[in-house]
Order: sequence, then structure tokens, then C-alpha cells
Amino acid sequence: MKKLKLFVIATLFHFCVGTSFGQDIQVPGIARAITVRRDGRGIPYISAANDRDLYFAQGYVTASDRLWQMDLLRRVARGQTAEIFGKSTLEEDKRWRRFNVGDVAEKSLQYIAPKLRAALDSYASGVNAYIATLDGKTLPVEFRILQYSPGKWQPTDTIVIGKILADALSTTWTQDILRASLKKLPSEKFAEITNQVTADDVVLFGSDRKTAARSSIRSSDVSSSAISAASLNDRIREQSLDRIGLYAEGLAASNNWVISGKHTASGKPILANDPHLRPGVPGIWYLTELSAPGIHAAGVTFPGVPGIVLGHNDSIAWGATNVGPDVQDVYIETIDAQNNYKTPDGREPLKTRSEKIKVRTNPLQPETEIVYFDVSETRHGPIVMEDGATKYALGWTALDPRNTDLEAFFTVNRAANWLEFTKGLSTYGGAAQNFVYADRAGNIGWYAAGKIPIRRSGDGSVPYDGADSAGDWIGYIPFADLPHVYNPPSGLIVTANQRTAGTDYKYSAFSRDAAPPWRARRIFDLLDHKSKIDFNFVRDVQYDTYNIPIKRFADSVVKRNAASTVTVDLLKAWDGKMDPESSAALVANELRNCAAGKIAADNKPVPAFLIRERILQKAIDDDRQLWLPKAFPDFATMIRGCDTDITSDLQKRFGADRNQWTWGKVNVSRIPHPLAAVPFIGSQFATPLVSIGGSGQTPNVGSPVSMRFIASPGSWDETRQVIPLGESGDPLSGHYKDQFENWRTGTPELFPFSDAAISKAAVSTITLVPPTKN
Repeated sequence: MKKLKLFVIATLFHFCVGTSFGQDIQVPGIARAITVRRDGRGIPYISAANDRDLYFAQGYVTASDRLWQMDLLRRVARGQTAEIFGKSTLEEDKRWRRFNVGDVAEKSLQYIAPKLRAALDSYASGVNAYIATLDGKTLPVEFRILQYSPGKWQPTDTIVIGKILADALSTTWTQDILRASLKKLPSEKFAEITNQVTADDVVLFGSDRKTAARSSIRSSDVSSSAISAASLNDRIREQSLDRIGLYAEGLAASNNWVISGKHTASGKPILANDPHLRPGVPGIWYLTELSAPGIHAAGVTFPGVPGIVLGHNDSIAWGATNVGPDVQDVYIETIDAQNNYKTPDGREPLKTRSEKIKVRTNPLQPETEIVYFDVSETRHGPIVMEDGATKYALGWTALDPRNTDLEAFFTVNRAANWLEFTKGLSTYGGAAQNFVYADRAGNIGWYAAGKIPIRRSGDGSVPYDGADSAGDWIGYIPFADLPHVYNPPSGLIVTANQRTAGTDYKYSAFSRDAAPPWRARRIFDLLDHKSKIDFNFVRDVQYDTYNIPIKRFADSVVKRNAASTVTVDLLKAWDGKMDPESSAALVANELRNCAAGKIAADNKPVPAFLIRERILQKAIDDDRQLWLPKAFPDFATMIRGCDTDITSDLQKRFGADRNQWTWGKVNVSRIPHPLAAVPFIGSQFATPLVSIGGSGQTPNVGSPVSMRFIASPGSWDETRQVIPLGESGDPLSGHYKDQFENWRTGTPELFPFSDAAISKAAVSTITLVPPTKN
């Protein structure tokens, strides 16, 4: 009888969405009535009388839209995807099992505040209450296709999702291997390839001083096979994160900025944020509004995570982009035949645990076999890579159970001013983020928050010898010393994963793996000294497609007449925008990639992306013979050869008609579902495949824009926030992809906040009530 009753609850819950009438639904596990309104996009607005009921309802409602996604996220982090996908994901599971994040999450519970622990418990109870309503016929379609049912949601499942984000946004250890390999270069080349400083940098904290390139290379040579092993790890990591829409290419994930009222038409600050992650279905963000005594917040969160991650409350708005600090070190361990490894205090035995991974023998059948997998650990962390007899252990802030991100957001959701906001950030232990801030009093600010290690010696840029103490972590950068600004005289703060701290900042590991400055520079140039800025202008900046580095390269080609007459004329007329209909954008991009590739091929093991971003333009402009490939007398000849190569390639790909060679042919809205490629059944998960503008170096990066957000404190009902597809993960739902056109075109999507505005926008209202006592 109880199961039937819960089934009726679930049926009514879904039936009410999209209709215009109210309905009381009895839900076990809540103390007071909870109101859930939904607008035309299916966004839930949840109002409760207390925190416990609020987070219970958030778990219940989110699970009703995204349950399979939530289950997949925890399976990825716990290394349990082969149980549902088979051998194709076994190596991904092995990689995650090395980290043992389930154990880390369990230990984290003892360090989190009681109020946050209560919220996690309530959220889990809500998810489980929804799961209890389902049976074989009402489970989300992915469960039915894969023939399994979800287990109970645990508070630790929320914590392990944070570890996925840390992996997506702070994995840099393979770059340590690469840097060590670069020491074989001549000193002049090494200095240039490792120099991040450019004239286009948008530095927010400190300043740049002219110093020699810093290096702390202490380790032995790494072999070419070590580089190959590191590359294999990167590919496995990319596959794992790509499946869930959380892969951030080169850690370059997001734009944000905040403008003071002295530059806006309204006289109030405006804050904007658009995180960039390779897209997936469903999208990684879930829009929601939460209201209870002591909290009223709206924005986006990750399915499986209570509260609001990016958004606003009654008093403040905030956004985030990735910082790119070095929070991972690799240690070359000396291990003997008895599995003891060398330490400064003598030899210690390796810690070894055996992992048991369930693997489907047939992806469409639930039967599994067991694969046993041993993981070894040293004092530094798990062995993550082996190169013959050489073993590399990983030290990573995310594997410290004291480092969690949840408490920060729990506090920020309730913050009323800069002091309370930064107090919350002081507890933040997730992947380091550039948090931008604006409040109703007109204040703006930026704080780069996160736990960034201080090493006993060096800066962690290359592998350490695990046998000594030079690479030991002796603490984290004090929160007060982390870069930040509050109400800068310029009235403008821009971050886009660029290097934000000057070279005079004493902690060189802070932004070692920062992204190139192109997006930040373009955004800054569009906003700097601009007055009367309004929401529409901010939206236009988010959608801007002007590409600084490719336009400069194209101009150099024209100046040197370094291509055919047809190509030169095409590039000469180009406006620099990566628009879908542009032929010049495609040709210029192909030419630039080819040129960088030819220089890289002559300078192995330097990867082409480093040549492209740090060497190519300056080498051409200054005729730097140091970087000219031996096969060419000059750079113009090299580029003419590229023009011939790419012309032949484009003809093969798109035909002889050059009018068909457009950027939109290669830059399309690819938003895949994990099951989309399955024969016969995958088509139901299809999403729009259309040409779109933008590229990795423009403010609008195209498909990887995972959310767009614009807000002005005090004008909360004018907030604009949109995600690429929709709120629901159900392909039969009207909210599966109903936001796509607004996301693609920039048409405003208002996200109301006041009770009056929510009531006006609501198309359905249901009330969750405690069961009637008999």
C-alpha cells in the first residue's frame, strides 16, 4: 500500500508540472508544507518553513528532473561506470579508484559544520523519498535501457561530486611531466616557451617586473615513454569527464566580470558569468530558487548538490571562473623489490589496497564479472603512473578530507555583505576559483579563493624526488594573502582564466597553468571606459566572437603576402569575428594551426598548443630565426606551404566551392548524451546540431558555454540566466531542450525572484505536505 501511495505521489508530481492548477501531495519525511512553483521553463521555486524541509524538497525536486544524471555523476567519481557501461569504461574506473574519493568523502563528514551536515542529510532524504516512488515502469528511461535501479543517495554522494569538479578544474600534474621534458631545449627556447607574460595580460593584483623566467626543475630526466603515459592518462580523464559534461579544455573554463554603478545606465553594479565546460546531456547546471527563513537565493547548482552554487540572494550576487593554480605535485618514488619506498626517514612499506570493480560482460545485460585492481600509495598519495620501474605518486589538495567546497556555498547563500561573503570563501577547499561579487550597496569585489600548497622547496612545477623532503607541503597560502580587490578605482573587474596576479606575487604556483589572455583582454577592451552600460550591452559582450590572436595572425599573413592571392584577399577583408558564415575565420584558424604544428614538429617535445599561444605570433612578427623550422628559408615560405596544405584538405572535406568553407561547418552545437550513440535507442536523446559562432579564444566560446548569467543587485527580477538545453533530463519532457534557442541567440530569459514576479511567471503550483496521521 505504501509503495502504491508513493507511486501516486510521483505521478501527480509530474502531472502537475506544466499545468495551471494547484495540488496537495503527501510526502513522508517533511515537517511542514512546502510550496513548489514552476515557471514556463520548468524552473522550480521552492518555499519552505525551515532549512530541513527546504533541502529535502530540493533533493526531491532535483531528482524528479535529473535522477539518472545524479546517479551517473556519483558512479564516475566512485569508479563504478563499468558496472553499467561495460569494459569500455574500465580504465576510467581504475583511474578514479586510485583516488579513493569515496573514502575521502566519508572522512570529510567529520570536518563539516553541523548545519551543513544536516542539509546534506535532508537533501539525501528528499532524493531517496523520490526514488521510493519509482518502479520498473516509472524509472527514468536510462535506467530502463541499462536495466538497473538507483541505490539510495548518501550525503557522501554529494561530496564526491565536488571531487569530479576538482578533477575537471585542477588537474595539472601531467604538465609537470611535460615541463620536465622541456629542459632538454636550449635555454633561450626554454625561457620563451615557459614565459606566460604578454602585453595583453589583464592583471588584477600586483604588477609585472622584468625578471628571468623562473624554474625549479629538480627532478631527473623524464623519458619519452613517461610523456606517453601522461598523455594516456589525459585521454582517459577526458573521456571520463566528457561523458558527464565536465571536461574543461586546458582548464580554461569561464568568463566573469563585474562593473560598478558609475559605469552603468542604472547606477547599480552589473555582474556577469558564463562558465565554460564541454557540453553534455543533461547540462551540468540546474536552475532553482530557494526560500526559507534565513535564506532566499536563486541561480544554478549541480544536480546532487544542495543550495545555490552560482547566483544571488537578496543582498549579493556572485560568479566564478577557474584560477588555474598548481595544487597537484608528482613524486618519483624509489621502490625496492620488497615494495618499500624511500623516505627522508628511511624506507617505509607501500600501502596497498585491492579494488573490486564490477564490469558488465554485455552493455545491454545487467550481468557482471569482477575485475580486481590493486592500488599502491606512498606518503604523498596514490601511485598514478608507472613508466617501467619508475613510479609516480600524486599529491593533490582534493584528496585531503579537510578540503571541501560545500561549506563555502552554504555560507555564501546567506551572506549579506563583503565581510560575510569572504568569511564563507575562507572555508573554500574546492578547485580554486575567481569569485566576483556585487551587492545592493553598490560594492564590487574579486577574491581568488582555494587551498593552494606551499612547498618546502621549489614551486612544484616539475616532479619531485619522493625520497627527500624538498617537495613536502608545509601549509597553504593564507587566505588573507590570496589575490583580491574590493571596489577598485577603475570600477571594473574581469577574469577569464587569465593570469590575474603579477610576477611580483610571491607565490609563483598561484596561476602557473592560467589560460592565455585573449578572452579577458577582449572583454576588458569592450568594457573599459564605457559608460551607460546596460543588460543588453553585457549580453552582447557575452556573445562577442572577435578573435584577437587569429586576427593578428591573419593580418601578419596579409602584410607578408604569405599566401595565395585568393587567401590574402579573403583575410584582408575579414573582420576578425568567428561567425558561422565566415570563410575567413575557418581559413585563418586552419592556417594558424598548421603554422604552429610545423614549428612544434621541429621542436619536439614542445606541444603545438604552447607554440601556438606563446611563440608563433612573436616569432613571425620579429622574424625569430630561433624558431624557424629548418626546412624553410623564412616564415612567409612556411605559411605559404600551409596555405597549400590546408587548401587541399578543405577541398577534400567541403568540396571545391570555397563559399562552402565556412566556420559554421566545423563549429556546431555538439551536445551529446552518453547513450546517444547506442543503435536504435540513441536517437531519442538527440539535441540540436546547428552552426554556432565563437571559438576558444573569443568571449563566446560556442558549445562549451554551460550557462549564462547577468544580474544587478536590487533589480533581481531583471536577472537573466539560461542553460544550453533545459531543466529536465527526460527526452520526452517539454523542458528537455526548450532553452536551446534562447541560449544560442542570446534572447533574454528572465529569472524572477520576488514573490509577485514568481507568482506571475508560475504555470504550476503544488504543495508537498506531511502525511495525514490516521
